[in-house]
Amino acid sequence: MKSILIGAGSDLGVHIDGARLGPKRLLDDLASFHKGESILLEQDNSIIKSRGLADKRKNEIPLQEFNKKLYEIELNYLENGYFPITIGGDHSIAIASILASAKKRETLGLIWFDAHTDYHTFETTTTGNIHGLPLAAVNGYKCRELTSFHSGNFIPSKNTVIIGARSIDRPEKENIKYSGVTVFTTEDIKNQGIEAIITQAFAIAGEKTNGIHISYDLDLLSPEIVTGVSVPAEDGLTEEEGMLLLNESLKYIEKITSFDLVEFNPTRDVERKTEQIAVNILAKTLMSVEKK
Repeated sequence: MKSILIGAGSDLGVHIDGARLGPKRLLDDLASFHKGESILLEQDNSIIKSRGLADKRKNEIPLQEFNKKLYEIELNYLENGYFPITIGGDHSIAIASILASAKKRETLGLIWFDAHTDYHTFETTTTGNIHGLPLAAVNGYKCRELTSFHSGNFIPSKNTVIIGARSIDRPEKENIKYSGVTVFTTEDIKNQGIEAIITQAFAIAGEKTNGIHISYDLDLLSPEIVTGVSVPAEDGLTEEEGMLLLNESLKYIEKITSFDLVEFNPTRDVERKTEQIAVNILAKTLMSVEKK
């Protein structure tokens, strides 16, 4: 199947700079490996980001403008039979990539690999960083302001699975409890094993859906392994565990219709270790898509 690499160079969803630079770096790294099409969308350099703790809707308007453009790009490639692999940027870019897939597929399941659940709303966020809201947004759980460009279905919460969560704010726990989303924590992975978790995740995400989107946040891994992320979370997975989760997921490639890799921040990376892990994840995914 033909793939398209879409760089989504935005860090408007977080007060920390740098993630907007990740997509170009990774696209350059993959240029010799990937002979197919690629495109890079970058945020406007003239934007002065809001970073104030009191601002609970940081950079909402420019982020919306960026995601609207990204959504239209994604949808165009989906309509033309491509498998989009979207490279962020912070996790707020997934609002556009996921909803474009939902528009195309009508009923879409979602597997969200992340140390955080990203299920805040504007009422519960303590930081105002919109990269803490995207999963709630694509489920249609409040946050409708962030999805105004989308005219299709949202992702059913009953077909949404979070894997690797370990940093969940108390208000998020309340939001998730009433949402119907399934959560597998890092501890669940250790106790049940990766194969069992992935088997359950695809059964849930794939029930009566027309495809499954995977969104992979690099902070799933421990910060001593991936230094190059904006908001690390302690006690994560090893590189081997992170790759095994991916490999087990790619066994279901016939069900997977789109993929994100997000939160690579090259300004924080040490000895380019996070960059190499990100390249490995993308290369492995590309190989699976091309065989599809």
